[in-house]
Amino acid sequence: MERTFGIIKPDAVEAKYSGRIISRIEEEGFNIVAMKKVHIAKDKAEEFYAVHKERPFYDELTTFLSSGPIIVMVLEKADAIKGWRNLMGATNPAEAEENTLRKLYARSLGENAVHGSDAPETAKQEIAFFFPELS
Repeated sequence: MERTFGIIKPDAVEAKYSGRIISRIEEEGFNIVAMKKVHIAKDKAEEFYAVHKERPFYDELTTFLSSGPIIVMVLEKADAIKGWRNLMGATNPAEAEENTLRKLYARSLGENAVHGSDAPETAKQEIAFFFPELS
């Protein structure tokens, strides 16, 4: 079994898509190991996305993540990282495959409904950031 980290972002929470997204996660065979709804401050969003600090979209990204409640999750199943990334779809919802979460629920490239870890090391760091008791 592998663990990954996921976020239901402020746009999807505000639009009340959280329940649909969580149901889909479970339908796809993921075990939700941990989950909580939080509203993080801008400085915490900056810390979380520090890897993107030099990127031109960094301020927009961190402002967005801290703009409203988010749902953070630890997901588990065989090949969870790849499975979650496939379920999310392409970062740009216009390029996402049909029936992926971003195709169904994202508003734009910047407000793209969900986040997921891209590698085992990233998953471990992101899980520890929100769920230190699991690390």
